[in-house]
Amino acid sequence: MFGYISINKPELKFREYDIYKSYYCGFCEVLKDNFGRSGQLTLSYDLTFMIMLLSDLYDKEPDATYSRCIVHPAHKHQVRKNEFTEYAAEMNILLAYYKALDDWSDDRDRLNFLFAGILKNKVKTISAKYKDKSSLMSTNLEKIHNCEKTNDQNLDKVSGYFGEIMASIFSPYEDIWTPALKQIGFFLGKFIYIMDAYDDIEKDIKAGSYNPLINIYNDKSVNFDDYCFQILTMMMSECSKAFEKLPLIENADILKNIIYSGVWVHAERIKAGRNNIKQNPG
Repeated sequence: MFGYISINKPELKFREYDIYKSYYCGFCEVLKDNFGRSGQLTLSYDLTFMIMLLSDLYDKEPDATYSRCIVHPAHKHQVRKNEFTEYAAEMNILLAYYKALDDWSDDRDRLNFLFAGILKNKVKTISAKYKDKSSLMSTNLEKIHNCEKTNDQNLDKVSGYFGEIMASIFSPYEDIWTPALKQIGFFLGKFIYIMDAYDDIEKDIKAGSYNPLINIYNDKSVNFDDYCFQILTMMMSECSKAFEKLPLIENADILKNIIYSGVWVHAERIKAGRNNIKQNPG
């Protein structure tokens, strides 16, 4: 849905990239098999990170098979799936559904209304299975919507609502790892929300849409990029503190690539594009 939590591909070994891609393809396949093409449309990199993290932490060896798909029709590619792939797919559908409803409420875009309608029956079963998580998503997205309606510029508060959603998603069990997993999810969620606002700032200002960074962007005494990077760095610092507490082995190098390097690839691209426009306004 957002896609900010992904790899820095040039820094990965070929084998590591193939493993990461196989988890991503497994996620895609489960979304399609369990929820159809509409489910497949919700695919993003963000929860691929979670699948690999939980698989390593709980020592759940994935089933590795080979298959073809529309994207890779000519050659079979490796696909890795386990119970956390199924769990991530269910969480992704829930999040996509409530996000579509929230977007429909915001801009009355009929595509969001129709997409939510397509997902509705699928969501009923998932919501019954994960009542607390479903309720939290619905409640917190409504809180975010209320912030949008009142033009609340409290970045910490509004990003925290999405952080709580991701904290819940990242903690499938209640055990000794729950505090660390919730901390990872919470600060990744805040990072994702702030990154999305950072990415969309010019577009939102032009459209007259809500963005909690507008006051900072318009403050000429503040370097907008430096300010945002400082906040984003704080989020990832807190995330990495919890990450380092986990006994990760199999996927450790790939996960470190994502959390210490990959998350910054898109941010640097946004910053470079913005600076290029400033230097070449025509």
